[in-house]
Amino acid sequence: MTVKLKRVAIYVEEMKRALDFYRVLGLAIPDGADEAHHVDVEQEGIVFAFDMVESVKSVFEGWEDPVGYRTELAFQFSSNEALDDVYRQLTTLGYDGFLEPRDTPWGERYAIIKDPDNNLISLVA
Repeated sequence: MTVKLKRVAIYVEEMKRALDFYRVLGLAIPDGADEAHHVDVEQEGIVFAFDMVESVKSVFEGWEDPVGYRTELAFQFSSNEALDDVYRQLTTLGYDGFLEPRDTPWGERYAIIKDPDNNLISLVA
């Protein structure tokens, strides 16, 4: 048997609000996607998907709102300066910084910001 990661999806309350955040982060998301209930964005062979919570609730029986931080979504930047710039742009737009950019002992530049649905998004360079 062969298995391959097909998709990583996050569940969002408001599609446009979520997509605007990820556009600033640097993802190429079509303008017409703002009103969709499901959006796929391909990233080098892996699909990063967005699904409206209301749609997911219609499929999952016994939906419960998630609690805590159980997954890391990390986005790689080409340089420390690019990471710092995007972090600054997002916090200036009002998104909550969780961990300001810093150099780590393992050699990465690293920061964490919250997306509009309170997912912790790691930025690395």
